[in-house]
Amino acid sequence: MKLFEMIKLFEAHCIYEKNLSSKTVKAYNIDLKQFREYKDSENSSLDLFDKIYIKEYVKYLFEQELKAKSIKRKVGTLKTFFNFLEFEEFIEFSPFKKMQLSIKLPKRLPKTIDKKDLRRFFKFIYAYKENIEDKNSYTYYAAVRDIAVTELLFATGMRVSELCHLKPTDINIQRGIVNIFGKGSKERAIQICDPEVKQSLVEYYKLFNKKIYEKNFFFINRLNNMLSEDSVRHMIKRYQLLSGIRKHVTPHQFRHTLATGLLEENVDIRYIQNILGHSSILTTQIYTVVNSQHQKKILKTRHPRKHLNIH
Repeated sequence: MKLFEMIKLFEAHCIYEKNLSSKTVKAYNIDLKQFREYKDSENSSLDLFDKIYIKEYVKYLFEQELKAKSIKRKVGTLKTFFNFLEFEEFIEFSPFKKMQLSIKLPKRLPKTIDKKDLRRFFKFIYAYKENIEDKNSYTYYAAVRDIAVTELLFATGMRVSELCHLKPTDINIQRGIVNIFGKGSKERAIQICDPEVKQSLVEYYKLFNKKIYEKNFFFINRLNNMLSEDSVRHMIKRYQLLSGIRKHVTPHQFRHTLATGLLEENVDIRYIQNILGHSSILTTQIYTVVNSQHQKKILKTRHPRKHLNIH
């Protein structure tokens, strides 16, 4: 069988047997499309794809000056694909079987929002809403929604994808509980304790409740459809610029800022792991590096040794 035929079978396997998300299937298709376009191998027999061929392809990816993270993902997709072919006995052995392939990723510390910028951001969006004269206009409605979105991002540390896919049944405003369905369909419940956050959700719900239940999504856009991840990113970027904040602000930075803030308040890392929905505590531990930088700053500027005046 030809490569493109095998890719079609693999896609069906991912959708109907593995029940993978549409985003994962789309990412697999993008990676495999690039692989079959390499040397125009779409109609090639599976015998062509040995260890040498895979190594040449990986070298080609590096020559395209892709980020290490992208290359690692593309190689991971290929490994999954060939493991499927081996398991289904289309090939005898996966070419990855005896390959020592290690792609090291640069360690990047999570970017957070400065406290002064965070305060400025929230002060601006609340003032922006209050300054809208026509309280029945869509501009006002959108401002109310935008406040609820950003307040919830920071209050829960949820991912933007998790926020956009919230159903009306996932949020109990009266009890202040949000049920979040994260990666791997793992569910976690987060309490909303801040009264201003609760109030922002109440105001939004009063304006949008009819449309919320019609579409079965909690956050709704101008066209009365689910609010998209890109819309949230553009919205936050817009308020960042309008408020005069120079540093780039993204939805994910609210998540990072919550995590590092909780660590600075000496919250046990296991609780932070649960709040963020990390399956492994190793993922959460990246924030301890950020926290150690904060610790260094404190010891450098506030240590009582500075005030001994020995000499």
